[in-house]
Amino acid sequence: MPLEGTFTYSVPAHLCSSVVFGIRVIVPFGKSKTYVAVVVAQHDNAPDFDVKDILDVVDDQPVVMPLQWRLWSWVADYYIAPLGNVYKAAMPAGLKAEDGYRPKMETWLTLADNLRHDQALHLCLDSLKRSKAQLGVMNTFLEMSHWDTIDGSRCEVTPVDVTREELTNEARCSTTVLKALVDKGFLVAYEREVARINISQEPHLERAKRLSVAQQEAYNQVLFQWLRKNVVLLHGVTSSGKTEIYIHLIIRALQEKKQVLYLLPEIALTVQIMQRLRSIFGDRLGIYHSKYSDAERVEIWKKQMSGHPYDIILGARSAVLLPFQNLGLVIVDEEHESSFKQQDPSPRYHARSVAIMLAHMTGAKTLLGSATPSAESYHNASTGKYGLVRLTTRYADLQMPKVLVVDIKDLQRRKMMVGPFSPTLMEKVNGALAAKEQVILFQNRRGFAPMIECRTCGWVPKCQNCDVSLTYHMYQNVLTCHYCGYTYRVPDKCPNCEGTELKSVGYGTEKVEENIRHLLPNSRIARMDLDTARTRSAYERIIDDFSAGRTNVLIGTQMVTKGLDFDKVSVVGILQADNMLNVPDFRAYEQAFAMMAQVSGRAGRKGKQGLVVLQTKNPGHHVIQQVAANDLDTFYADLLEERKAFHYPPFYHLIYVYFLHGKDDIVNAAASYLGAMLRHWFGTRVLGPDKPAVARVKTQHIRKLVLKLEQGIDLPKVRQYLRVAQKQMEAEKRFSTVQMYYDVDPQ
Repeated sequence: MPLEGTFTYSVPAHLCSSVVFGIRVIVPFGKSKTYVAVVVAQHDNAPDFDVKDILDVVDDQPVVMPLQWRLWSWVADYYIAPLGNVYKAAMPAGLKAEDGYRPKMETWLTLADNLRHDQALHLCLDSLKRSKAQLGVMNTFLEMSHWDTIDGSRCEVTPVDVTREELTNEARCSTTVLKALVDKGFLVAYEREVARINISQEPHLERAKRLSVAQQEAYNQVLFQWLRKNVVLLHGVTSSGKTEIYIHLIIRALQEKKQVLYLLPEIALTVQIMQRLRSIFGDRLGIYHSKYSDAERVEIWKKQMSGHPYDIILGARSAVLLPFQNLGLVIVDEEHESSFKQQDPSPRYHARSVAIMLAHMTGAKTLLGSATPSAESYHNASTGKYGLVRLTTRYADLQMPKVLVVDIKDLQRRKMMVGPFSPTLMEKVNGALAAKEQVILFQNRRGFAPMIECRTCGWVPKCQNCDVSLTYHMYQNVLTCHYCGYTYRVPDKCPNCEGTELKSVGYGTEKVEENIRHLLPNSRIARMDLDTARTRSAYERIIDDFSAGRTNVLIGTQMVTKGLDFDKVSVVGILQADNMLNVPDFRAYEQAFAMMAQVSGRAGRKGKQGLVVLQTKNPGHHVIQQVAANDLDTFYADLLEERKAFHYPPFYHLIYVYFLHGKDDIVNAAASYLGAMLRHWFGTRVLGPDKPAVARVKTQHIRKLVLKLEQGIDLPKVRQYLRVAQKQMEAEKRFSTVQMYYDVDPQ
């Protein structure tokens, strides 16, 4: 539950030996409800208030480790989140309910004890002569189980039990025939627990590729830096082979009998890297992310608590909250990615920061990897807080791609654009496809079009719950809100003026796909965005098809920018770069630069320089020029100078305070009330309250306060004040229905 702190219960005498740290117990809470809770401390100091008894114990063994509890407590404190929310985010649903997880069971068959002699077995087979189906199944079972080698009471080959599924497949029979044999007492059926994730693949560490001279130098430098720093930033250009360095560092950690946590920002990335790691590390590798079923995640959790945990965990954000028994190495790949920050619901933690803290608590080393490091990590490495290792050459002497900037403002004025495509881009795409090469088209907006508009009166359909226009999805013929999920059928005529000329405005990935199919009818085209890749299998299919060359044009949102490796991509098109730059957020330039540089890095083949066609209406913009020149140093110098001048990270800590309510006047009053309280303590460090860019979501009106806190300020004391402020506001009856939360280190 979203509650602060812990609660005290008494332990009945009959449960004393069972109640230990990390065990789940059933407790009464409130007047009549019961909940599953986790024991985190025991003591003999009776409190000065009445306590209720623990009702029962759920587990035989603990499901939480002391180290995890320390980490969860740190997350709750640092991110000013209820401890109950951290527990909820960390634990799979099957471990949060008394009967939430059921192990997967498999039916096995064994020979009845009284038939384990050749004479008895012959009598059994004689009795089945009138039932050919049952006799056939019985004979098949005896062959599969090796009981057909019996001589007296001994078998030449050691007998084994057989699964029901194996027997029905081999004998090609129905379960009815099997049931008859069980009912007659000839076979005995029993249940055995089986793992849902059953990968029996031998490790082959020798399959790790030899490092190039540049990679070996970077590997050595990482080890050297770790002698002095616990956190090292590996700043390697795209396609420099950072993953191979990670693999060799993992091998080293395993040789030291240590566990490894390998974090990636997106589930899409785990598909490719999983295949590479599994070919080397086999079943020593465990995968953990939200696209796995809850039962699968429970099994991974339990394995991590067992005597034989996975040596390596590869996962997205939530994997940082798993149990680890002997962690030695933490790798955070693509560490700049905003996907590492949990936005909703609470706790709004950043997995990179939590991973660094986890490594600190366990004495493990941390490696942050990126071609476009975050401003915070770049600054920490540049100032000596982190170690810094640079890898400046691409693997196998691959050249950095050539970036061709195309001014589409001029082309649109001269009516030379074909939909969202410039003539230059189409020429390069056609050339690549003719040469049997592949193309990626990057458009950072899903759907068919950002909105539709009435050509007569200018009416634009808006979400009834949020202050945003609805995105048009052509294939479902609906307008959808990407904030709350509200859908609205596309009207036949404008509800405002009854005009019939409704046109789509702008381009989403769906519309880009339709246009390119029309222009390239013989191409094999795939689209990767949230609409097409909602499931684990969908991700895997899209990536596998493109990797194998079954598709040759891939259209996608930022999913296609995140470190995916494709050997045959020679042309990348960035369709509307300006959309990324014109976002009202202090991180807009940083994120736009990273996305454009990362997607550019997908281009290039051995022996041939890749090409990036960057379409923009503002070719002179300094970020566009820095992307084109691959000038990271100038970009970071400009960015950090601006951040310092305007009091933003990494020079200042940011904390956003959000208020939500169904009535605008109440949420405004609550924000003003708390803003005045915080100004009394923090003075000009408090800005607002203001309306955010989207000021109403899911019928809730929103206000936002911003705290800008200089380096060196006592952050634990700041958090203490903020908790006091929240309690004071909650105590005000007029604001009792206002939702309020903090977002620490927002992305």
